[in-house]
Amino acid sequence: MPIVAEQYGHVVGVDTHARTHTYVIVESATGRVIGQETFSTSPPGLLHAAVWIERRCLAGGVLAAVEGTSTYGARLLEVLSEAGIPVVEVHPPKRGERRNGKSDTIDAEAAARTALRQDVEKLIIPRDGKPRSALRVMLMSRRSMDSHRTGHRNALTALLRSVDLGMDVRRPLTGKQISEIAAWRSRSTDDIDQRVARAEARRLAREILLLGAELRRNKQELRELADALAPGLMNSWGVGPVCAAIFLTAWSHPGRVRSEAAFASLGGVAPIPASSGNTIRYRLSRQGDRQLNRALYVVARARMASDPETRAYVSRRQAEGKTEAEIRRVLKRYIARQIYRELNSIPTLAPTIS
Repeated sequence: MPIVAEQYGHVVGVDTHARTHTYVIVESATGRVIGQETFSTSPPGLLHAAVWIERRCLAGGVLAAVEGTSTYGARLLEVLSEAGIPVVEVHPPKRGERRNGKSDTIDAEAAARTALRQDVEKLIIPRDGKPRSALRVMLMSRRSMDSHRTGHRNALTALLRSVDLGMDVRRPLTGKQISEIAAWRSRSTDDIDQRVARAEARRLAREILLLGAELRRNKQELRELADALAPGLMNSWGVGPVCAAIFLTAWSHPGRVRSEAAFASLGGVAPIPASSGNTIRYRLSRQGDRQLNRALYVVARARMASDPETRAYVSRRQAEGKTEAEIRRVLKRYIARQIYRELNSIPTLAPTIS
């Protein structure tokens, strides 16, 4: 398995920030720094950086190792990809590894040297593609709207339980009750506290209804985009638009996740040995992408509740003495394998490192 230093003549480490990016070019054969520069993150600055890299790395091929490709380095990723410069993602060094202090130049050089000693097949290929970027934005928006709606529901329930406005709130509010509250009008018989509380309750109810409508629209957009990117993925039992979008954004494109075991590890469902003596068991992993882990959990719960084959499997394992949590853990690993294979059969929409 070749390492980066054997396949590329130069590696460019990039330390990204909001206003400027710092670039350091390391020659693979000698490990010598042959250039360092800082450019603005404006469109002209990014283009100047790409031209500067091409002029300094004329032979042997070049690889860019960039920190933060999904944040500060997102626009740089697009510019370098358009210039034909392959990009991989590297993580900043931990505090204990900073033996030479910290500066933008030091961090950029560390990024280049980190990539130099890695196996080519184990490089982290950043997420790419505008449709997947759109999916990420819609998922972030959905989480924000869902969080706000839950907060408004809790605030409305607390308000109605503290001020008597004629609404029975001993149980969670239903959609019908929220619609009724949103249509309330002021009443001349209300005391001042009831009048203020009624107006606030009406505002909260209308916000809840508005967010509900936005969430439904968001879900439909996720369905359309996920189906366009991965036709048939939502035919899998328990995989809806939201879970499909999470799977797609985590996997991104062929080559980013090198194997089904890596995908399971990314989702935090790779089994971790926790055996002792005569007890053979595996413990829960708390590593990886927690949104991906959550999507696998949702699919597992849906299958355990309604899929005949999964229900039969659960009954068989329960008869063997397995707990529901242990069975769900195995199912999540199986689902990760299945989803990875389905995703990997999608035609390549983004170039991979070769």
